[in-house]
Amino acid sequence: MNPTLIFLLLFVGAPLVELYFLIEVGSVIGALPTILVSIFTAVLGGALVRMQGMSVMLRVQQSVVQGQTPALEMMEGAMLLVSGLLLLLPGFITDAFGFLMLVPPVRKAFIIWLLKRTGTLSPAAPGEPEKKADFYIVDGEYRRDDELK
Repeated sequence: MNPTLIFLLLFVGAPLVELYFLIEVGSVIGALPTILVSIFTAVLGGALVRMQGMSVMLRVQQSVVQGQTPALEMMEGAMLLVSGLLLLLPGFITDAFGFLMLVPPVRKAFIIWLLKRTGTLSPAAPGEPEKKADFYIVDGEYRRDDELK
């Protein structure tokens, strides 16, 4: 898809759609309740993003302590950042996507879909075992015996 078209849809089309829905909801429930609902979703979303962000941060630390690369956790942290941004923006559609990304299984499924779509993550060929490293790294100290004589 053309990047200019994507930019146009995101920065022109999305606010117009949000504005339309805000006007429609405001005409049904009133202007003040619409503003209060928008503020409430921002506050609730911020609290939920903060709680889940702490959880992801603890999992990142746990992965690092175990000697693993916290790649999925880092992607989840980035998705939480985007989710928090969507929840802070006024509007019902951005709030819906923001709250949807707060559901951990949905967030992980979206990350895996995104990685597969970009070619970063590809399934192994059937029947092909995972490749093991041909070497091991041993950390230690040494001394040469001929230096002591």
